Amino acid sequence: MRKLSGWAARFPLLQLYAEAGLPRAIRRSLSLILLGNIFGNLHGIICGGGTTAMIGLANQLRAGDLAFGVLNGIPQAAALLQIPFSLLVNRTHQRKKYMLTLGLFSRALWLLFGLIPLIVPTDPAWLPLWTLIFLLGISSCCSAVINVCWFPWFSDLAPNEIRGRWLSIRDMIVAVCNLAFGLLVARLLDTLPLDRRYVIIFLIGGLVGMLDMLCFGFCEEKYTAPARKLRLGGMLREVLQNRPFLRLIIMWTAWCFTSNMCGPYLARYSVNDMELSFTQMMIFSTAAASVATVLVMNRWGKALNQFGCRSVMLVAGIAASVTDGFYLLSVPGSVWPVLLRNFFGAMFWSACNLTANSMQLSASPDETRPAYIAVFACVTSLAGVTLGTLTGGSLLEWWEGAGMFTGGFDRMKALILLSVALRLAVALFLVPPLRNDRDGTPAQLLRSIFMGKRKLSGKG
Repeated sequence: MRKLSGWAARFPLLQLYAEAGLPRAIRRSLSLILLGNIFGNLHGIICGGGTTAMIGLANQLRAGDLAFGVLNGIPQAAALLQIPFSLLVNRTHQRKKYMLTLGLFSRALWLLFGLIPLIVPTDPAWLPLWTLIFLLGISSCCSAVINVCWFPWFSDLAPNEIRGRWLSIRDMIVAVCNLAFGLLVARLLDTLPLDRRYVIIFLIGGLVGMLDMLCFGFCEEKYTAPARKLRLGGMLREVLQNRPFLRLIIMWTAWCFTSNMCGPYLARYSVNDMELSFTQMMIFSTAAASVATVLVMNRWGKALNQFGCRSVMLVAGIAASVTDGFYLLSVPGSVWPVLLRNFFGAMFWSACNLTANSMQLSASPDETRPAYIAVFACVTSLAGVTLGTLTGGSLLEWWEGAGMFTGGFDRMKALILLSVALRLAVALFLVPPLRNDRDGTPAQLLRSIFMGKRKLSGKG
């Protein structure tokens, strides 16, 4: 292991690669994966669930709360296909092939989304919305292969000792790129003519998504375990018998459910009920979250190495649970609830996501990791994100139909309060320990945060 000096020492990734003694081909591949992740996140700013672009398109197609929930839930429901895809990848060792076929096709379909209001007849009135749902379903099914390819690909290239720090550096770089790109997208949404707005926006979203896939075409393929033919029943039994991994699935599924009961609807509530512009939303949500992520991700990466996954997840999860509560103070025209929720929320939910990724890698064996990650993504996406999103949409429509929560404490605020309470319970009671975790405690982590130094009684 060696250190870099001079100008190279100013670049954290170069220093990280040098410390691990990685050969040139692996360094280049990890850098290409980083570039692909950047393009993928820029794609998500336009084409992800609950984005301002999707909110605007859904509003133009007159989608109700439940229909909007369906639009947000479809990509997560399609994660069910990650299980058969993982078996295929494990047997064939053809990650690059799948990324450049199914993955690339899934991203190319987004080029058509903005054309729907222009070319799809409005008689019957439901046809444009259902065309959007159909295209989203096809794209989501094809993109299910992406997660079971790129994440194990990364773990096979990156040694265990640098994964947490690599992910934290990646998240900081992505946050900066998201900030600049998000402001550009918001400006376009507010200024482009309505008849061309979504055509241009989704063309951009589709193109950056395709660039994400193309980056993997130049990466070195490396496999730490031989190709192995797994049977679905045997693979599921193996995953379910891994108690630490099973407890992680249960915790993260409950976390995703409680988070997505109200999370996907907050941006739409901000635009429709709080009357904020797309630019205001981008500045006070995406931009604020990006700034917060840049400020804290390096600290969280170091905290993972020092205090372990469970301590970071407990502290960050409890704090992240309550940040949606800032929306309880919302009134039309006010940007402060949006700013406070996204700035302080990102400080902690970024740590939760980073820790969940690290816990997946720590609790899954190298030889069957694609299968483990597929089961994790399938269960948490379907039973967590999709079911949580549809539950939130159903409650909003039910309360509206029943005439409940019609005053200052409206139906959205009722949903926020319920979500915060359930999410806090998950953070307090369901975070699992890991056998190979660090031995730092949450109390020691809190002391290091507030006192600026680490106080450990044992090894870390």
